[in-house]
This record gives sequence, structure tokens and C-alpha cells, in this order.
Amino acid sequence: MRVRMSFKQRMHCGFIVPLLRNSPFYRKFAKILHTKTKELKNSKTHLSTPLLYGRGKGVGPFFMLNRITLDNGLRVVHQQDVTTQMVCVNTLYKIGSRNEDPNHTGFAHLFEHLMFGGTPRVPDFDLVLQDGCGENNAFTTEDITNYYITLPASNLELALFLEADRMRGLAFTPRSLQVQRRVVMEEFRMSCLNQPYGDASHLLYRWCFPKDHPYSWPTIGKQLNHIKNATMEQVKAFFRSYYRPDNAIVSVVGNVEWEEVLRLIKKVKFPNRRSGAVPELHLPIDADGLHIPGFMGGNIMTYYRDVPSDLLLMAFRIPSRSDDRFQACDMLSDVLANGRSSRLYARLVEQEKVVDEVDAYVDGRLGTGLLFLELVLADGADIRKVEEMVWQELQSLCREPLSDKELQKVKNKYETNTHILLSDYQQRAEQLAYFEMLGDANRLYDDLPRYLAVTSSELQQVAKQVLTREGSTTIRYMAK
Repeated sequence: MRVRMSFKQRMHCGFIVPLLRNSPFYRKFAKILHTKTKELKNSKTHLSTPLLYGRGKGVGPFFMLNRITLDNGLRVVHQQDVTTQMVCVNTLYKIGSRNEDPNHTGFAHLFEHLMFGGTPRVPDFDLVLQDGCGENNAFTTEDITNYYITLPASNLELALFLEADRMRGLAFTPRSLQVQRRVVMEEFRMSCLNQPYGDASHLLYRWCFPKDHPYSWPTIGKQLNHIKNATMEQVKAFFRSYYRPDNAIVSVVGNVEWEEVLRLIKKVKFPNRRSGAVPELHLPIDADGLHIPGFMGGNIMTYYRDVPSDLLLMAFRIPSRSDDRFQACDMLSDVLANGRSSRLYARLVEQEKVVDEVDAYVDGRLGTGLLFLELVLADGADIRKVEEMVWQELQSLCREPLSDKELQKVKNKYETNTHILLSDYQQRAEQLAYFEMLGDANRLYDDLPRYLAVTSSELQQVAKQVLTREGSTTIRYMAK
């Protein structure tokens, strides 16, 4: 993202809410949406239940999903929303850090920035968009790079033109490369080298996966020099390989009809299909969706850094975002550390007082994902004793099924958060593009029912598969 997202926020693609719920932005957003929801309840427009559960059936044409694959391979998804006068154009490219050469990492994130560096027809992307009253941003994950534009629905043609123009080709000037390379290098320094715990993601990923596995480095890249030494020839080759219509999905959500979207897409002329196929990536994984051939895991590493408090990081391999067990893994993270009554918070923060902060969240990916635990220790706490307490709670989840009350509490939070998030047209455009990449945008509306259908016995079985010592990685990040 051009405004840097945190290590936690960068991982939000592949699931909907849990990683955002504790951020100041989300709390502010939730307050706004609470007011909006009250207004909607008092009006004749009711969107939440039919929108989330019905795939648009029975709610008229405004929430129907439209999908098409063009002759050039570009996939287009559309959903009209008459509750706004705005529109979001979300463009997802199936290219993330996992597609990089292990010796030239950080290119996907660099390209996120280069895509705003101008084209032969539009030298200043942001200036033209601002003249159309639009805003934009982007982010990169291990699997995708995602761009979005929001602007008045009457200016939809401008957004589609800009996306088609930069998909056709960038200016690739030495100045643009130099400027964006410096920006990304400074971002690397600020987020990874010059702040406490900045290298935590590098250390964790290194031990969660085998050497040079596509997920063994964070999105920002392994080393600063990989970006510093990026050449014009390398970035041009990267663009030709991945920034192409048959590797992209355009999602349009807002107050605009499907026929108008199709007319404008034809008018702005997205580029033709390029010769050759998009480079394929095969991720090594066993049939169970959890284990990597030839890699056992179970690593426990200790590092000493100049930080204010000891930090305990634990990660567990989980199935891919498309696996039927993903929702249970996500719910396990909520049981462990979502709210004051969660198991780790109640015991380690409230009862034992050995931890100041605790969090748990999942990173849903196209390949093997991760369930993370982060614990900031209280002064004087023994990190090994805290670690053992964590394992006691994990083993408890494996031994005993959740009570109906505890399970329902987690489901209620997730349902509420999902309704809030999908009330926003921009977030819906982003999620529809992501689920289209998974196979079908309609699957977005199957996701919440799948969460609500998870049973205590299912959670227990998944916990036994995932929360194991041999499938874990532990980093003891100690203050000097």
C-alpha cells in the first residue's frame, strides 16, 4: 500500500474482518456504519440479510452479480448498489510476492508503486483522477496486487480508462523507476530496520517455510539490495509476464447498471491478450493441505534486539483459503484472542498478568496459510513459562469441544463484522474480485453461512490437525 499497512493489516486478503477489527481506522469506520445502519433500518431499503444470504436472489436487480470473461481473458464482475452515488473500480492482478525470484524479491510491491508512475498517455495518474473527484490506493500480498479507485458513478469512464491505459503499458522512464525505488527502499528502512520488532515478519517467515519457498519472505522483500539493484529490463519483463488482461479481474460496484459497464469497457479498450501464457507457480504441499514435503517445522528460535518488551511469536500452518477448514481455523484464532473473554486474554492478561497484549489472526492464502499468535510480555515475565501456558490453552482446545455459548459468541462477532464490512461498496468490490480469483465471486455470499455452520466438534478436529508442535514455529523475540 502506498500508505504503509502494518504487518498484520497486509495479510487481510483472503478473509474479511478479523485483522482490521482492532485498528483505529476500523473503529472509526464501524461507528460511521453503525449510524448508517440505523438510518437504513428506518428506511424502506433493507440490504443486509438478502445481500449476504441470498446471492442477490429475490432482492431485485440492484444486488445481482454479473460476471463475464472478455475475449482478451479479462474477468469482469459487477454489482449495482443504488444506496450510493459512488462507484468503486477494483482491479486485482494475480501476482504477489510468491511469484518472485528468490534472488530478486520485493518486485510485486515495487510494481504496486510503479503503476502510479504514469503512462505515455497519462503522465500523472493521481492528478487526472483528482480532477475527476476520485481517490485511489493499492496493496500487495503474497498472492495478489490489488488496486482500487472510488469516484462519483457519473465518472466511471475515467476510472476504467485509467485502468485500461496502465494495463496497456507504463512509461517506464528512468526517473519513475528511480523515484519509486527510493520510496520502497525508504519504506523498507522505516518498517523493517528502524522500528521495534521490524524484522519479526522476516524471521518468522524464514522458519515457517523451507528456504526459497515462495512464502518464505514477506511482501516487502528479503533484502534492501533486491530493490536497490532492480533494473529497467527486470521490471519491464515483470510487467509483461503478469500485468496483462488474462491475469486480472476488474470488479465494479456502485450506482451504475451492467449494460453501462459493458459499454464503457468496450469504449476504453482494454489491451488485447498477450502471446504466451502467464507463468505458472506450483506450491509444494502434501495431500492434507498442511504439510510441506521434506519440511517438518517445530522450530523454536531466540533473537535478542533493542526493543521495549519481550515478544512471543507463534505460527501454525493452516489450509489454503479455498479449503473447507479455513473458516474453522479463523474461528480458532477468535476463540484464542478476540476480546477480553477470549481464552488467552482471560488467562494470561487478566488472571496471570504475565502478558500485556495478545492477539491471534489468520493469513488466508492460495497455498498454505498461517495462524499467528502475538504476545507482548509483561515486565519480568518468563517467556518459556508463558509459552507453556499458551500450549496448555491450545491443548485444551484439542481435548474439549467449545460450549455452545462460547461458539455462538464468536459467530455473533463475525456476523456483525461481516455485515458492517460488506455494507461498504468499496470493500465489497475488493472482496468480490478476490472471490472471483478463487473461482467464483458468488462464493463471497457462501462464506458467512459457512462460518455460521461450523460446529464445536469441527473446531475440535481442526484444532487437533493445526495446533501441533510439529506444525508450529516459535520466535522468542527478547529485549536486550
